[in-house]
Amino acid sequence: MSASSAFNDEKGGSSSVGEPEYGHDPASGGIFSSDYKRHDDLKEMLDSNKDSLKLEAMKRIVAMIARGKNASDLFPAVVKNVACKNIEVKKLVYVYLVRYAEEQQDLALLSISTFQRGLKDPNQLIRASALRVLSSIRVTIIVPIMMLAIKEAASDMSPYVRKTAAHAIPKLYSLDPEQKDQLIEVIEKLLADKTTLVAGSVVMAFEEVCPERIDLIHKNYRKLCNLLIDVEEWGQVVIINMLTRYARTQFLNPNINESLLEEGGGGEKTFYGSDEDEEEKEKKAEPAAMAKRKPYVMDPDHRLLLRNTKPLLQSRNAAVVMAVAQLYFHLAPKAEVGVIAKALVRLLRSHSEVQYVVLQNVATMTIKRRGMFEPYLKSFYIRSTDPTQIKILKLEVLTNLANETNISTILREFQTYIKSMDKDFVAATIQAIGRCATNIGEVRDTCLNGLVQLLSNRDELVVAESVVVIKKLLQMQPEKHSDIIKHMAKLTDNIQVPMARASILWLIGEYCEHVPKIAPDVLRKMAKSFTNEEDIVKLQIINLAAKLYLTNSKQTKLLTQYVLNLAKYDQNYDIRDRARFIRQLIVPTEKSGALSKYAKKLFLALKPAPVLESPFKDRDHFQLGSLSHLLNAKAGGYQELPDWPEAAPDPSVRNVEVPEWTKCSSREKRKEKKVEKPFYSDSEGESGPTESADSESDTGSGSESGSGSEESGSGSESEESEEGSESEEEEQDEEKNKKKKKKELKKPVQESESEQSSVEEERKHERKSKTTKNDSESDSDDEDESESESSQSESEESDSEVEVKKKKKAAESKPPSKPVKKESKKEKKEMSLLDLDDFEPASSPQVTPVNTFLSNSLVTDLEGLSLSDAVLSPATIAPSSALKNYELLHRITGEGLSVEYCFSRQPFSPDANMVAVQMQFTNNATSDAKNLHIEDVKLQSGMRVKEFPEIDLLPAGETATAVMGIDFCDSTQAANFQLCTHTRKFFVSIQPPVGELMRSSFMTENEFKKEQGQLMGMNEITEKLTLGAKCRNEHAIVQRVIAAANLSRVPCGSDKECRFAGRTVTSSSLVLVTVATKDEGAAQLTVNCEKMLIGTMLVKDILLALTQ
Repeated sequence: MSASSAFNDEKGGSSSVGEPEYGHDPASGGIFSSDYKRHDDLKEMLDSNKDSLKLEAMKRIVAMIARGKNASDLFPAVVKNVACKNIEVKKLVYVYLVRYAEEQQDLALLSISTFQRGLKDPNQLIRASALRVLSSIRVTIIVPIMMLAIKEAASDMSPYVRKTAAHAIPKLYSLDPEQKDQLIEVIEKLLADKTTLVAGSVVMAFEEVCPERIDLIHKNYRKLCNLLIDVEEWGQVVIINMLTRYARTQFLNPNINESLLEEGGGGEKTFYGSDEDEEEKEKKAEPAAMAKRKPYVMDPDHRLLLRNTKPLLQSRNAAVVMAVAQLYFHLAPKAEVGVIAKALVRLLRSHSEVQYVVLQNVATMTIKRRGMFEPYLKSFYIRSTDPTQIKILKLEVLTNLANETNISTILREFQTYIKSMDKDFVAATIQAIGRCATNIGEVRDTCLNGLVQLLSNRDELVVAESVVVIKKLLQMQPEKHSDIIKHMAKLTDNIQVPMARASILWLIGEYCEHVPKIAPDVLRKMAKSFTNEEDIVKLQIINLAAKLYLTNSKQTKLLTQYVLNLAKYDQNYDIRDRARFIRQLIVPTEKSGALSKYAKKLFLALKPAPVLESPFKDRDHFQLGSLSHLLNAKAGGYQELPDWPEAAPDPSVRNVEVPEWTKCSSREKRKEKKVEKPFYSDSEGESGPTESADSESDTGSGSESGSGSEESGSGSESEESEEGSESEEEEQDEEKNKKKKKKELKKPVQESESEQSSVEEERKHERKSKTTKNDSESDSDDEDESESESSQSESEESDSEVEVKKKKKAAESKPPSKPVKKESKKEKKEMSLLDLDDFEPASSPQVTPVNTFLSNSLVTDLEGLSLSDAVLSPATIAPSSALKNYELLHRITGEGLSVEYCFSRQPFSPDANMVAVQMQFTNNATSDAKNLHIEDVKLQSGMRVKEFPEIDLLPAGETATAVMGIDFCDSTQAANFQLCTHTRKFFVSIQPPVGELMRSSFMTENEFKKEQGQLMGMNEITEKLTLGAKCRNEHAIVQRVIAAANLSRVPCGSDKECRFAGRTVTSSSLVLVTVATKDEGAAQLTVNCEKMLIGTMLVKDILLALTQ
């Protein structure tokens, strides 16, 4: 048979010689044709001896399956080829078998020995496919074979096969739940796997088989947190959801103290409710216990989880972003939850299905954390192209975000929505207006007047919905609004929507004393049309009749009897019952009981105004992002989110024993240390051990509590914008340890250069007097030095601090010529840390000018000489020409007044989160300029401006300088404002280059590498470039980069690399830049930045600077 026949039509046979033709006769087509010859050509190809034909046939069969066609009748022909030698054919046969093994179990069982042989195949894809087919045969007889295969595959060399074993575990569990114990052993083994390929699959198996066994997660918790960034997307979703529940059982509530403060401060959150109702009750019951409550300290492992999931907010997969958002919502301190808002708003640009799920979750979040989404209010404005369900959810979010400041904007927006053609949406908008009026008292009258105007709308549905909402609003203060009730009474002639008619009748009946003349007339009209009304309206007519009978029986007695008689014979039994009950109650007879005395109290009792609440109010007891949350009902397989524990469980369960080789290396390190000892002075060698013994008790508790902190990287906690005091303390402890290590490295140099050390000491004491320190850092230098060795030796003993050991080993293996340079860099790091903590503006720009104008080697020499602070001050080194000036106002446009500005790169003392902009005013006119100031500032959401003090007088020909602060919110959007004199106003705008949105940050080479390692993947941008002719040496590169961006130089061991570091001014996000030079002017630029947008723009600017 020819190969070309492979491409013939699947249903019509081929027309080749010697092959049966069928399907051409009209009578044989369609329903009447028999399918017994349907795939003859494929069967022949599969039976042939040529691998090429078999491969062609299998490709066609798999293509059929992909198109959804049934190929099950080919099973016997395909299964024969499972033993084929050709790997490509074998793979496709396994793909087919996975699809049909469950349907054709008997035939699949015949080939089970072949699958078992496949499990030993040298090709990992065949081994994995064989296991996949085996686990797809759902027959209890082969459970032991499957169990054995899974156990073997779990120990396989290939991570792909181990991943397949993890996928097979839930299949086997659903087939035979009695195998649970053995499967848990396999899961435990696979959880210890260090490859990212396996992690997501095994956590999925864990969730299916034994989600209650959190003890299996303890030892693997830190590993899962660290692997998370590299796991495939769906694995990330599963792991994050599992870790959310794990964290809720293992860590304390980070908002526990805040919630108690809120409770103490009075019930501001009455409408929105509180997360911690339970705790409120406890607190009221035992105020003494509250007084004893310790300040909250975040567990380093809790911080590790939050920090490692944060970068995933930039994932391209909406499910991953949603998973991280729910994790932050359920686990993060309130001050840090805000980071998820921007990521969720980004998802609103996706497909409508994604929008629907995201908006459901945002609607729930806005009830508890309203401030989080307020800056993004405009993102929730409704587009005409949005589907109805999206419109209604956005409306819900807008209503939840409404407060006194933005309500006018929101109401204007709602006014537009009422004109929409989408009737359901219009109805929802009117309800939203009602909710805004209920929640914000200041706009209640405005809303009510607006709704009354809608009563004259042509659209009946709009009028009807307005009536229902007005009814609810009037209940709050009816005595003020009798004219509205009269207006609504007139509408009974026109409105036909039953709910609206019923609402009007209820209002008139409830407040009949306010409209004594109109009410009886309304009842007369209603009695006339009683038989034609809907049931809901009939019930309200009966109620109206009863209320009028009790308050105005003279006019309405006969009308009431007439209505009750009509109702007595109504078709609906509810109406007949109501009529019978009311007649007995309001018309006293001999038979009627004592209840009729209280008829007036029953009917005309004061009724509380309804509280218009969000339908999402209590949804957050479901885990956000889950199907149960979406449906607002518990779905099958949903696992409840556990409550926070009262007391923190033991954190040591997550400590992993250090493997033998690590211990061995630490011993070797100690030997090395002993060899190096004679290099230090004798007195020091003697004092070392005794000091360590003395100080062990002092530093013991510190090293214990921080045992996980080095591993979880609490040093980088300063990246978080708002942080508890506990994390700052951990950071300071860690800085101390680093200082101590550096000092040990410095000692040999101190011995030889006593003069230098004394200068160093003087400098330190000077700095201490200048800078205010936290208590934990205010120990004297002598104490620091005496404790340096002890803390080092002790931290070596602690097995859990693996990373600390690695760092020390690296530090000790450095040649002894480097310590001087490293020490001086370290001091700068020290200074900047203090300055960041205390917001002292003096010292953060000090090193930048040095780097800008001095070569690297010269800087190193200067650092070795330990210059005094005065020498490094910007005033003496940085000439004014270094800063680029921009024109704000041209002298012609400004009628003689010209204004230039530059970004001074000095910290702005009133607010450290603002960029300092230095402005130079020159009066070129003949007359004086007066009252120079700023007005009408127009900013994008989140931006702020601190205006410069008003310049009262600028004489002709004179120049004045002023400094203003602008918080650009880490964006390059312009700040627009009016520059005003006593006579004129000029529209101007300041737009920052991306390089001016940063401040320089000082760090060591090791810290740079560590931070760079955490900002990989989507946070790293690499570009190749050819350096400009004037930019081929190191000095020129440094100058160009620092001119383009406010970064500081990081020391580097290699001549071929220049490194720079900084942080964004507003959010303190890290920015790392590396320029690696190669031969003939070629170079590579790498930018690592938490904010991808800033990273992308910075790359463009630096590329431009280096290639010119």
